Amino acid sequence: MVSIITDLKDKFRRGNMCLQLIYINVAVFVTIWLVEVILMLFNQSMGGWLSWLELPASFTRAIMQPWSIVTYMFLHAGFLHILFNMLWLYWFGMLFLQFFSAKHLRGLYIVGGICGGLLYMVAYNVFPYFQGMVEHSLLLGASASVLAVVAATAYREPNYPVGLFLIGTIRLKYLALVAIGLDLLFITSSNGGGHIAHLGGALAGLWFASSLNKGKDITKGINRLCDALASLFHPRPRKPKMKVHYNTERKKDYDYNARKKNQSDEIDRILDKLKKSGYESLTVEEKKTLFDASKR
Repeated sequence: MVSIITDLKDKFRRGNMCLQLIYINVAVFVTIWLVEVILMLFNQSMGGWLSWLELPASFTRAIMQPWSIVTYMFLHAGFLHILFNMLWLYWFGMLFLQFFSAKHLRGLYIVGGICGGLLYMVAYNVFPYFQGMVEHSLLLGASASVLAVVAATAYREPNYPVGLFLIGTIRLKYLALVAIGLDLLFITSSNGGGHIAHLGGALAGLWFASSLNKGKDITKGINRLCDALASLFHPRPRKPKMKVHYNTERKKDYDYNARKKNQSDEIDRILDKLKKSGYESLTVEEKKTLFDASKR
């Protein structure tokens, strides 16, 4: 079991940002599923607990659980829900990474989810159609984040060919328009909140791509916050104190040159003495020094 967890951690670290987001979503889904199974064995339910991670439509309740504007985008209601969301995230996330950076994908996933959640809350509190649903409506799923990725990619490369099973190849802009159009048509369906959130995510994707064309990155603040939070769990290693190492080679050169100069000065002195007083006036050491110098 330990080796499996270690292997998964290694794959997570080696994977690109798209795969890491998928791993996080799947890990959250599996963890919640296992906890639900364990609680059911004791005739308990985590429905009440899970609602604290889902995004409520009520502003009053949302103020009491502000973290849910982020946590809801990593939750899913069932296997098919997470399957289709992760397939879309993989297809368009990998395509997104061909035109944008990994940090852009991470930031847009969160910004798209936040924008989708906010639009969902605003719509449910503004339109009379949703008035009776506000107090008990909860939002979960990565769809808004995924639609942000789809919309941003379609804005960047509208004519990119996408192959669809049984349909053939269509341009990315048409696929994005169909997805957004369907969300508009189904706003008043039983999953109206989800479709509204999709539209909010798509608008965030268009906002991101158009702003980036003008040199403004709307994901910069979110990415700085993510980096700061990541540093709390993975602090950077301290840089070792600088040690001063003297240049020994240069020092050796200085010593060698000093010795050569001293030897040269000593030979000159002995030669002057020899010239003035003759060989017999030299001491034994002076004679030896002169003899050694003549052999070099």
